Amino acid sequence: MGVNFREEPFDVVVCGGGHAGVEAALAAARMGADTLLLTGNVDTIGQMSCNPAIGGVAKGHIVREIDALGGEMGITADVTGIQFRLLNATKGPAVQSPRAQCDKKAYQFRIKHTLELQNNLLVFQGTVSGLIFEGSTVVGCRTTLEVEFRAKSVIVTTGTFLRGLLHVGEAKSSGGRMGDYSSLTLSDSLMGVGIELRRLKTGTPPRVAGRSIDFGRMEEQRGDSEPVFFAFHDTRGDVELFHVERSGQRRLGWVPGVNQVSCWITHTSEVTERLVRDNLHRSAMYSGQIQGVGPRYCPSIEDKIVRFADKPRHMLFLEPEGRQTDEYYINGMSTSLPFDVQVAMVRSVPGLEGAQLIRPAYAVEYDFAPPTQLKPSLESKVIENLFFAGQINGTSGYEEAAGQGLVAGVNAVEKVRGRPAMILGRQESYIGVMIDDLVTKGTSEPYRMFTSRAEHRLLLNHGSAELRLRHHAEAHQLVDGKRLAGIKTKHGRVHHWQSWLESNTTSGGVWADVIRAVPNASLPDEFVAEAKEVRDEVLYRVRYKGYLERERQLADKLRNADRVRLPDEMDFRAVPGLKKETADKLACIRPTTLGQAQRVSGVTPADVAILMVHAARFSGGTRERGA
Repeated sequence: MGVNFREEPFDVVVCGGGHAGVEAALAAARMGADTLLLTGNVDTIGQMSCNPAIGGVAKGHIVREIDALGGEMGITADVTGIQFRLLNATKGPAVQSPRAQCDKKAYQFRIKHTLELQNNLLVFQGTVSGLIFEGSTVVGCRTTLEVEFRAKSVIVTTGTFLRGLLHVGEAKSSGGRMGDYSSLTLSDSLMGVGIELRRLKTGTPPRVAGRSIDFGRMEEQRGDSEPVFFAFHDTRGDVELFHVERSGQRRLGWVPGVNQVSCWITHTSEVTERLVRDNLHRSAMYSGQIQGVGPRYCPSIEDKIVRFADKPRHMLFLEPEGRQTDEYYINGMSTSLPFDVQVAMVRSVPGLEGAQLIRPAYAVEYDFAPPTQLKPSLESKVIENLFFAGQINGTSGYEEAAGQGLVAGVNAVEKVRGRPAMILGRQESYIGVMIDDLVTKGTSEPYRMFTSRAEHRLLLNHGSAELRLRHHAEAHQLVDGKRLAGIKTKHGRVHHWQSWLESNTTSGGVWADVIRAVPNASLPDEFVAEAKEVRDEVLYRVRYKGYLERERQLADKLRNADRVRLPDEMDFRAVPGLKKETADKLACIRPTTLGQAQRVSGVTPADVAILMVHAARFSGGTRERGA
């Protein structure tokens, strides 16, 4: 038995200070819940363990949604960003995604300071050794300090630290990332109450000294002259960017988009390929030391050369880690090869012949809990009031983790208060797509978000996130009244101009028809004078009106299926007509709605029809099940 930290339990205890833990703790505290964030090292809160960048394809959409729901990632990336680029800029607006190279330490310091200044939130340094249960309910956690923290709800956001094991060739060491600790006993605590754990693997590349790089042999990649940011600055005051009015404390950051720095592009060589092939037997992954499955969409250099043998070379990006450091990240060269091979491999790359390594590359293997064990709210199906978010759910990436963290933080508070959970639909957000994928289909490899995962991605353009998710932000009190009023005003202006363009005429006909027919048509002066954020959204809706209407019709069908609730007491194995394989899958996942059931792998339209008829026979078939 440990010493109790205090008599009164916290409303929410968050275990872990990575990107999921940060957003979970801030969301809970901002909703007024008495919140505790426990982390093994307060100096690495919000640390970018791998690439010092935020956003990218689909990930940028998630960050904008986090901002729309009152989260912190977007605004922190904006004011600590050192290069901004809009990816897929030559493609349609629906798949364009903002990305920012950030100052790694500035980002981390600002996040830590933001947590420290947040009302209703206590940050405490302590490594969680296990959870405390009463029957099938979590009631707190224990730490290696032999101090206990009682809680009404607990959110586990352990990242790669759950029995984390680092690999550099044949060398192994315990840790969730190089230079940090590993949580060795929490896994036993979770498995002891029936939560299944498996192993995954991820990796990171070497870092090199900038003064040892020959940039003259590389291609320069500049930032956008008119950068696209993550935060919706038009609906919040500048006072929110740089200081906290109540305390007068100025937080680290600068005007977004100023003094951008360059990244640099180079490629592997024939020597690089030969070095990798000759030493595959020494790679931790290829030698069989690592049992966990690695990320398919962010492969190691070993994977690239083996799987894409027809490629003569592979692109690498040299990315600065910040303004006040000479350290560069070699994006594209993740590896678990031994250090001597790493040195030779790096120096085989044009421009890196004289490179000096500052940090070696490594792979990390860690425990995760298959997410089909969770409800759509991210609460455990096994243990009440226990929530999971981030890499413990099998995802990869800061953005995916942060999005889950925010949802878990909101729902932990609402569970304590006895209120309905915030469930984001597939047709209204990428975060909703991700969580539905995880809890319905699960994952056997690190899950990464792509625009192609969203069947209604035309409805999910990144610029509309605030408008799409306003009702959730309002219902769960995630943004303050002033900003909410600004969002409502913007929504009104968008609706006004969309209607105006569809009903008013010019010399060529109705304005909207002209805009759809002529790509660079002149626009009304009054409309041109409107705020850019409003103009962009209006033009998107007008230009793609037909496509968007068709998408909404399809989304409505999905939404209707999601409104049909499946009762708690439904025994899928006893439903006449269901194949045993289908019934077993449904019994394992226990979908809460007919829509979720039809998205389970292997469930056919005929199965859905059977479920619909059977569900109607239950008196509770349409009642809301606790999500």
